[in-house]
This record gives sequence, structure tokens and C-alpha cells, in this order.
Amino acid sequence: MVSTTLGAVVGPNLVNRMGEFADSIGVPTLAGPFILSAAAFIIAGLFILIFLRPDPLVVSAAIANAKKKDDTALTGTSLKNATINKKGVVVGAVIMILTQFVMAAIMTMTPIHMGHHGHGLGEVGLVIGFHIAAMYLPSPLTGILVDKLGRITMAAASGATLLASGLVAAFAPVGSMPLLTLALVLLGLGWNFGLISGTALIIDSTHPSVRAKTQGSVDVLFALSGAASGGISGMVVAHSSFAALSLSGAILSLVLIPVVVWSRKSPSKEL
Repeated sequence: MVSTTLGAVVGPNLVNRMGEFADSIGVPTLAGPFILSAAAFIIAGLFILIFLRPDPLVVSAAIANAKKKDDTALTGTSLKNATINKKGVVVGAVIMILTQFVMAAIMTMTPIHMGHHGHGLGEVGLVIGFHIAAMYLPSPLTGILVDKLGRITMAAASGATLLASGLVAAFAPVGSMPLLTLALVLLGLGWNFGLISGTALIIDSTHPSVRAKTQGSVDVLFALSGAASGGISGMVVAHSSFAALSLSGAILSLVLIPVVVWSRKSPSKEL
């Protein structure tokens, strides 16, 4: 996640350069960044295909199977029941999905909001660059805080940070680059807190033998949440305003509070 930051910050600031390149080859200006993105994904995919040996999933499955065979104290039924803590998975999934929904909704509409009020592509790239840096760069520190302060505490911090982001975005003057940047930095930071605390909860609640399948299922819902919020956010802004969208995101982030309260009612059992 940290290494992602370099490309995430540099990439948006190459929008103008790639737009000029797109113009030079006869394609729409805004297609330029997608050309760079496509090339980067192709290179990354080839690199993983050729050099990622052995596949981490295969190694993880082998380790899990070895532990399962060595665990002679558990019967087949009791082992199955011990592999997953459903409440922990649900709480972790809700945290991840909700933070993704709020983040993607506000982030998606920010460039359009800025463009409608006279900001250029360079300014948009700068704001989104800071936003994506805030999404990924704090990850090592967030991981330490999640371990030291607890998963639920950091999930609550995610909700509070997203709330602050939504309020700043809603009430910031449209011409204020510093406040728009602050709103998007808080948005990325709140997403980071939610993603890592939610993922940690899911890891805590699953045995290695079912962890990949469980994480994969949650990741699908996580991705669908982002896609849905992007579409919904466009309709909200079209029929209302960016401020209304931001306030809605701020209010929605408060849903994390009852989730945190519910998760504390009965402590999760140890695997």
C-alpha cells in the first residue's frame, strides 16, 4: 500500500502531459491518463505472471493444510466450527464496505465539482494526488495503531474522520484549494483507517484454511460498493449538489457508531 503512493501521487499530476500525448495521436484529451494506466497495468500483470513464484495462495493453502493435519485434537466438525467467527467477519466487512462507499462517492464527484467551478486539470490532479497519498501512505502507522489501540477504536476513528471530511467538503468555498485538499486528505485517511481495521478484524476472525475465500468474498462486496457509490453520487449531484452529497456521506459515516457499539456487546470468541 505504501508503494502505491508513488504512482498515485505522480499519476494525477501527469494528466496534462498524457492529455497532450493523446492529442498528438488523435484520441480525446481525457483518454490520455487511461493510456498510461493501461500500460502500467499490462506491465504489472506481466511482472507478476513471470516473477511471482511460488504463488502466495498456494503457499498459504499448504501451510493451512499442514496445520489442519497436525491438529489431531479437533474433530472434523469442531474444526469447521472453529475456522470462522461470523460476527467478526460481518463487523469487518461492514466497516470496509461503508468506508469504501463514502470515500468513492465524494472522491468521484470532486473533480467534476472542481471543473464546474473553474479549476483546471492540474489543480484537480493535485487534490486527487494528495487524497490518494492519504489513502495509502499512512498504512504502516495505521497498522501500528490498529494493533495498539484496537480494531474497533480505529474503526470509530475512521467514522469520525469521514464525518469531518464530509463537513469540510460540504461547506468549503468552491474556490478554496486548501479546504478542498483538506477535505480529500481527511477522506483518504478515514478510508485508510476503515480498510485496515476492517481487514484486521476479518483476519482475526478466520482460520487460514478459509481466510482467502472469506477475504475474496468481502473484496467483491467492497468493489461493488465503490462502483455503486460512484453511480449514485453522480445522480445525487445532478439532482441536488456536491454539498448535499458531502453531507450525505458525513451522515452515512455515523452508521459506524452503532456497528462499533454492537461489536462490543459480546466480545468475539478466540479462534
